[in-house]
Amino acid sequence: MGLMDKVKAQAEAGLAKAAEAGKAGQAKLDAVQAKRHAESLLADLGYHIYCQHAGRSDGDTEAEVERIADELASYEAEYGTLTR
Repeated sequence: MGLMDKVKAQAEAGLAKAAEAGKAGQAKLDAVQAKRHAESLLADLGYHIYCQHAGRSDGDTEAEVERIADELASYEAEYGTLTR
């Protein structure tokens, strides 16, 4: 094996490691973004439930609570149980 073959093999190995690291980084970023979205949904859910409790709910409040609960259930199915 010549010098150029060795350099080429090392370069390919380096590219493979970089691609793997990129995929891992993207997965971590996706998980963080999903968690932020879930936290936002929880805040919205709290708002709507408070409005119900305070007697200020409108006709859409119950539908919003159901929609948010469904989205949170989808999050938990993909990422696991929500934690603080």
